[in-house]
Amino acid sequence: MGVEEEYLLVTPEGVPAAQSPAVLGLAARTLTSTPQPGGDVEKEFKREQVETSTHPCTDLRELLEQVRAGRERVDDVAQGAGVRIAALGTAPQAVDPTVIPDRRAQAIRERFGLTAREQLTCGCHVHVSVADDDEGVHVLDHMRPWTSVLLALSANSPSWQGVASGYASYRSQVWGRWPTAGATAPFGDAATYRSVVEDLLATGTILDDGMLYFDARLSQRYPTVEVRVADVCLDAGDAALQAALVRALADTAVAAPRATGPRAEVLAAASWRAARSGLSGELVSPVTWRPAPAAQVVGELLEHVRAALEANGDLEAVERQLAALALRGNGAVEQLSWRARGADDLEVVRRATARTLGAPPAAA
Repeated sequence: MGVEEEYLLVTPEGVPAAQSPAVLGLAARTLTSTPQPGGDVEKEFKREQVETSTHPCTDLRELLEQVRAGRERVDDVAQGAGVRIAALGTAPQAVDPTVIPDRRAQAIRERFGLTAREQLTCGCHVHVSVADDDEGVHVLDHMRPWTSVLLALSANSPSWQGVASGYASYRSQVWGRWPTAGATAPFGDAATYRSVVEDLLATGTILDDGMLYFDARLSQRYPTVEVRVADVCLDAGDAALQAALVRALADTAVAAPRATGPRAEVLAAASWRAARSGLSGELVSPVTWRPAPAAQVVGELLEHVRAALEANGDLEAVERQLAALALRGNGAVEQLSWRARGADDLEVVRRATARTLGAPPAAA
């Protein structure tokens, strides 16, 4: 398993800054070609953000160490360009973001207009290895009901363009504007998955298969399933939690009969509920498909993957992280609590930078 994280680049004062070319240039000059914990520093769609990734891991503790190391490394490089990183799904203040100087990115901007121009969002992507595409599709079909719970756990974007959105994850709503984003119907097998991809490409709507923005997909670069539903997490431990749960969902799927689950329309409604209230209200239960308290639904996910977590040696760590998350809340809850204590946009970003790099949550 591995984790990719996208971060906002911000000034020390807390203003989003279009400094990714400078940061990437420094990274190319100062980071050696020898693989290091935390992986590479990479470009993203906007100049106001960068991405880093872990190397593949089997041990959850090692993965968490790599997430933390990656955050520290990219922040160290960013400081050389006069900026910091913040693990925020969206910026709290109004931003007019700029597309990177890349031919493909500029083509996307021209084709998709305001959707592309406004798309300054940061997510957390989890990769888990699979034996082949058929196993990968089996995993995709099986985990469909549970991706909304992963979103609720990670929700970390309550603001959009300077206003309170009323959502725990407004990033997911902005991301949903892309024509291929969101839940999918079950594919059944790899041949059907490839046929759907070919049909989408044949419409001429998306540029290439890199624009398949499903909540979960087969990776174009690695022999993995890539789960893309989560906001980037304020707390590094929550990013590792996402990875542990995704791996456990994949292992549970491999041991289970082929699943179909509900229609994509129902999954879309469940994702909307998760985006709206995160862990602070009701979610749609993947067991009953009825509203239930978020804590109950998270418990249902835990029970669904308990055997896999035990087999992987992850159960104790996952239970501990879920307990911590329930106590402090996800990133959206933390941001809103800072607001309630008088923090303005700049202070929210500064506190987010501190939390990104390991500062403990504020006392209740």
